[in-house]
Amino acid sequence: MAETVFKLNNPSLPVVKKRSQKAGLPPGTPVLTEDDTEPSKITILDYDSKDFTEIKPKSIDECIAYMKRKKSVTWINVDGLQDISMLQKLCEEFGIHPLVLEDILSTDQRPKVESYDTYLYIVSRMLDIDGKKNQISSEQISIILTPTFVISIQEKKGDIFESIRNQIRTNKGKLRKTGPDFLAYSILDRIVDHYFLILEQLGERIEFMEEELVRSPSPKTLHQIHRMKRDMVLLRKSIWPMRELINGLDREGQSSSLLIKKGTAIYLRDLYDHTIQVIDTVETYRDIVSGMLDIYLSSISYRLNEIMKVLTIIGTIFIPLTFVTGLYGMNFRFMPELEHPFGYPLVLFLMMIMSFIMLIYFRRKKWI
Repeated sequence: MAETVFKLNNPSLPVVKKRSQKAGLPPGTPVLTEDDTEPSKITILDYDSKDFTEIKPKSIDECIAYMKRKKSVTWINVDGLQDISMLQKLCEEFGIHPLVLEDILSTDQRPKVESYDTYLYIVSRMLDIDGKKNQISSEQISIILTPTFVISIQEKKGDIFESIRNQIRTNKGKLRKTGPDFLAYSILDRIVDHYFLILEQLGERIEFMEEELVRSPSPKTLHQIHRMKRDMVLLRKSIWPMRELINGLDREGQSSSLLIKKGTAIYLRDLYDHTIQVIDTVETYRDIVSGMLDIYLSSISYRLNEIMKVLTIIGTIFIPLTFVTGLYGMNFRFMPELEHPFGYPLVLFLMMIMSFIMLIYFRRKKWI
């Protein structure tokens, strides 16, 4: 089986994004807090149990026509946040509060659900791992749920929802036979399912780090541990609030709300269980990574002790030998064995016997 090598020498993503450009502005002022965004593009999927339509409108006016449809479900997906004026017009036409638009453009929002008169505003975090940089990225997904349509807004193009679109195109599963609440649930379910894939890859990284930690810990290993701890912080920040979010949607379904039906609330409870599993796995990984730092310090200390033990034994063996050579190196004329023909071999033999006896003693004491 081929060994997987992970390179973790890239800087971590910041845990908290800067929001200084919003300081002092009135509430509801649309300001984009993310610099690395893409041009805004809209995709519309309109469907019912019999038909579906998929278009890429060039203006907001084409979206407004679908707002008046009552018998079908409309999914309006926006990729990219650069066109603030387009997003502002979209929210105005669909009656979305300015504070919601402000939260959409503030891409460091905590996962949450907010209830308004005619719609629900849902914020979630979509996670992914860059295969080349081996770095976790977090993207905000904003969802607006109404009785007839769903608006999803993403920071960048590209997502994990293509399987949902294929279900709508091919009329497989329950999507075409259910309302917009089930579509919102499907989006959240796909996000949570993708968490499991992220955790599987992190599990492989942790196993690799544990092997390296036991085999040959180095300063690079310490850097990897700190990187992993930051990743765990990002995961915890993104995943833990999902429990409250899904629980809030479940309460909406159990109440008299027209936005979440009771049939969908059953699926939300299953999604809640999946979220708890993800949270438990994240907490387990956090404990393992936290213990890795102690293992690293212990391993380094053990290696240092082993080196010092070897050096101490070598020094201890040479102390009596140094005494003998120093004794016979003194400049006196009358010393025993100076004139003896076998004096030099006898002294070497004595030194070897002393070293051998000391080694046997150390061995019996289990010092070596």
